[in-house]
Amino acid sequence: YGTVAEAEAEAESATGLMTNDEGLEYVRLANAAGDTSDIYLYGGVVTSYKVGGQEYIAVRPDAKMDGSKPISGGLSHCWPQFGPGEIQQHGFARNVNWTVKSMTDTTVELEMAPSDYTKEMWDKEFLCTFSVALEDDKLSTKMFVENKGEESFDFQAALHSYFTVSAIENLSIAGSFAGKEFLNKMVGDGEMQTEDREEITISEEYDRVYMGVNDPVLKDSGTGKTLTVMNTAGYEDTVLWNPFGNEGMGYNNFVCVESVKFDPVTLEGGNSWTGDMALKAGDL
Repeated sequence: YGTVAEAEAEAESATGLMTNDEGLEYVRLANAAGDTSDIYLYGGVVTSYKVGGQEYIAVRPDAKMDGSKPISGGLSHCWPQFGPGEIQQHGFARNVNWTVKSMTDTTVELEMAPSDYTKEMWDKEFLCTFSVALEDDKLSTKMFVENKGEESFDFQAALHSYFTVSAIENLSIAGSFAGKEFLNKMVGDGEMQTEDREEITISEEYDRVYMGVNDPVLKDSGTGKTLTVMNTAGYEDTVLWNPFGNEGMGYNNFVCVESVKFDPVTLEGGNSWTGDMALKAGDL
């Protein structure tokens, strides 16, 4: 008793509010099977999902975990804007501290309300609630956006999800890609192209928006595992991103398969929008 391995196992199974070595708070969830998930309050971002000891969510090696900039990794929020635009890149949700509204050993509910910081760039009466549930067979997330005011506002929403891969050459991504149009941002100022492959493999830098594809399945021949991204509400599109060849970003051990609502949502006063995404691990 008292071995390092046992101490680590005990630490893994502890749940609740924790603080990392650099002072950022996160919530750890754990279920009876020993699966775990970590969710940081800064950015409201899920940074880990372990099933049977296998980590499925990636955080880049160059990520800052001290709050000095948004965390490069995890299920990062892009809200109320995706990519460049009128406010900061990918919006502010990933750059503010969310508040814990409730939590159990297997669930957490985080909230983001307007602050002086957000009002300066985007003065809308919103309330965002992000819920994460570590279930027996999957990790479920819900982004719930409410318009608390009387005037409508427009927004985009995405989870800029980073997933682990044993090596990029071992990865293929299945889904309803064949025949779909996509925006290839790596060509000129962006060019619409048509996908002819049933499964996507990556051997160059990728930044692609696949409109109307929301059923991706990651297959890793190196681990023999699959990860199904279940977008059941709100998220209609998939963005694939990988900075192929960029060692500093650790390109060979992650892929971004993002759950996206690319066309802006117009939310009337008093109305709400829901984005549901769950992750289900399996075997090849």
